[in-house]
Amino acid sequence: MTNVAFIGLGNMGLPMAQNLLVAEYSVTGFDLAESALAALSADGGVAAASMLEAVRDADVIVTMLPAGKHVKGVYLGGEGIIAHAKDGALLIDSSTIDVATAREVVGAATDAGFDMVDAPVSGGVGGATAGTLAFMVGGSDAAFARAEPILGPMGGKIVHAGAAGNGQAAKICNNMLLAISMIGTAEAYNLGRALGLDDQVFFDIASNASGQSWSLTTYCPVPGPVPTSPANNDYKAGFAAALMLKDLGLAQDAIDDTGVTSPLGSLSKELYTAMDSEGHGGVDFSGIIKHLAGTL
Repeated sequence: MTNVAFIGLGNMGLPMAQNLLVAEYSVTGFDLAESALAALSADGGVAAASMLEAVRDADVIVTMLPAGKHVKGVYLGGEGIIAHAKDGALLIDSSTIDVATAREVVGAATDAGFDMVDAPVSGGVGGATAGTLAFMVGGSDAAFARAEPILGPMGGKIVHAGAAGNGQAAKICNNMLLAISMIGTAEAYNLGRALGLDDQVFFDIASNASGQSWSLTTYCPVPGPVPTSPANNDYKAGFAAALMLKDLGLAQDAIDDTGVTSPLGSLSKELYTAMDSEGHGGVDFSGIIKHLAGTL
């Protein structure tokens, strides 16, 4: 049986690890939260007392961490994963971080003789629970070939985006596009309402016309047309506005580094910054419709 160490058992990491258990992998996890370790143990996993205990005998090490500084902290240095993983272990980082850090860590792992991929995800907590996440994977062909069967139980779609860091590049570009399209969908609904247009009628028209988008047909920001969207659950977060803001910040950093012109990406960051600063970072990102209408 393949031994998997899973570091970071938060809202995304725990259900991902649980899906590996369902697929009959042996999973040893570590997290700073005792409740997360208890939940993993309850499902048949092993709770480690430390990160190094978790990774020591692992064939595969998966990390799901908040930011680039955490990824560097757990992988690099004398007390990091690279220094203590067993020979031949496969390293997978599914955190969403900046491209430069991803390439630095993968480079360090490669220099030490390990296969490693950056494999950020899209799909939110619902996708993590259902095992339908989309993985955007950066790394060598050999590393991707090893990672794909491990990612399979956790994902519905796994795409090799190219060299190290390209998984992160794909993620931030995708989520910038998502933010822009959600804001546009929200603005259209707010205008339609002001003009007396029924929400369902507008959905029926736009979802079959040139205004169609995932933000409309799968994650509609108004209650009713798509019963599974957070709008029908008082905008309880499937993907919180604060997390969207984090990704837009990474996109803005990349915009600044590359000199690419992105007025809508930059404006999206401003709008989600305002929503977050008003204390609504925990609301689903589709709640931007209420922020724009002044009703949040």
